[in-house]
Amino acid sequence: MSEQAATDPGHRRVLIALVAIGMTTFVQLYYPQALIPALSRDFEVDASQAALTVSGATIGLAVAALGWSWVADRIGQARAMTIAIVASAAIGLALPFVTSFPLLIILRTAQGIALGGTPALALAYLNEQVGRREAMAAGATYISGTVLGGLVGRLIAAPIADVSEWRVAALVAGVVSALGAVVAVTTLPHERPGPRTTRPRPAGVRAGMVANLTNPGQLALYAQGFFLMGAQVAVFNYLGYRLELEPFDLPPALTAVIFLAGLSGAVSARLAATLAGRFGRRRVLLASSLTMVAGAALTIPDRLASVLIGLLLFATAYFAAHSIASGWVGPMATSGVAQATSLYTLFYYAGSSLFGWLGGLAFTTGWTGTASMVIAIVLIAFAAARTLLPPTDDEARTQTPTKTYAAPR
Repeated sequence: MSEQAATDPGHRRVLIALVAIGMTTFVQLYYPQALIPALSRDFEVDASQAALTVSGATIGLAVAALGWSWVADRIGQARAMTIAIVASAAIGLALPFVTSFPLLIILRTAQGIALGGTPALALAYLNEQVGRREAMAAGATYISGTVLGGLVGRLIAAPIADVSEWRVAALVAGVVSALGAVVAVTTLPHERPGPRTTRPRPAGVRAGMVANLTNPGQLALYAQGFFLMGAQVAVFNYLGYRLELEPFDLPPALTAVIFLAGLSGAVSARLAATLAGRFGRRRVLLASSLTMVAGAALTIPDRLASVLIGLLLFATAYFAAHSIASGWVGPMATSGVAQATSLYTLFYYAGSSLFGWLGGLAFTTGWTGTASMVIAIVLIAFAAARTLLPPTDDEARTQTPTKTYAAPR
């Protein structure tokens, strides 16, 4: 980031607003992950059903992402994000008072639909408002906000639920999200007039979707979002549940410590960018995927040290892989960049929803079942990347411009 950009008040407002949006979005999206055992007990449902509080929100976000891009084209990205963040915060404040499990899932899905207006639009807005040189650092700042938001939500929820009940934890998370929404709304600048990119625009949303869905490299990146995010959510949904059972028998407040592994993402995302500049995106992505497999395998033995080391390896490698894949979506697109990032968001959260639920079904056979599913889908993502992505960044640059795009956590 240039010194001038760092001291520009408008630039600082963009970063503050986007960090607030990232934190607010991911606090709301993932705090129920730490409450799955408590929700299971309170509503007398199994783990896979309780996990629908996460999957319902992520699938709502996935199906709404393209719709929000259409809305933003008509009313502006800043206004669309404002509506989305306020609506999601309002729903979040109502959730603790719900007494029906089906209604809880319906409201979480509605909240996910509202949240669909933040990740993809934040990325497009970022690249409109921030200069090319600052795009990578600004994108990393936004991703750091999403990492912290997901972590804060989980760490707030688990200890409070341990000493009180899940409703109190949900209310605190809702209040924190509402405060973040206030910061976002009051600091978010309106769009600068005029396009900041010379990249050709398709005739409409459909043309942009077709252009990207017929691009083999783009399909490989969507596969990374779909399978790798699905693997990450499955691990974090059910590993805490496992640690509360025999032979570990850890209390909920202590199992929440596993979510600290997410802090590794703030480091590995930046490190991955550095390594990609030296060795190429594809090599770093493939190495990260194989490291995820090794980490997941280490969580299988009934030894706490092995589980924690495996989780740290897995989380570190996941955020490295995610930062590479998400940052490659924009440069890989020959047209329809807004649709490219929205499609990545759709696949990303569709994977989260599907495998977040399937991981619970696999968990009925024990943690080995969930870990085996995770290893299998990461290997599918590895195969897609190895087969469809260009071997070198130079080859990709001959096809597309090299502007850097961030993506959702």
